[in-house]
Amino acid sequence: QVQLVESGGGLVQAGGSLKLSCAASGRTFSGYAMGWFRQAPGKEREFVAGITQTAVSTKYADAVKGRFTTSRDNAKNTVYLQMNSLKPEDTAAYYCAASTILTPIVLTTPMRYNYWGRGTQVTVSS
Repeated sequence: QVQLVESGGGLVQAGGSLKLSCAASGRTFSGYAMGWFRQAPGKEREFVAGITQTAVSTKYADAVKGRFTTSRDNAKNTVYLQMNSLKPEDTAAYYCAASTILTPIVLTTPMRYNYWGRGTQVTVSS
């Protein structure tokens, strides 16, 4: 079992930056593949970024590629999402998720993740 708590969301102008953190507690954090997803009102939850257990592999949705970066610090049990050049269409609730699946490939579908945080709101004004 692992508990996930996101932080760092807020209101920012277009072109600005935010850094989200997801702190994990419980079982050994390094054993989890981590993902970031987002959900806007009236839309399905969508994959944003992911990182494997060893951080060797990362993957990004096309909509955020080149603007967002995910990283992890296994010593701090934390995964991060650095978001730059934010756009109004990035407005959503952002969730981190953990998966016990051991794979060298980043997991991009929500059903592959076992645990979820409660989310943090990101609002980008134009």
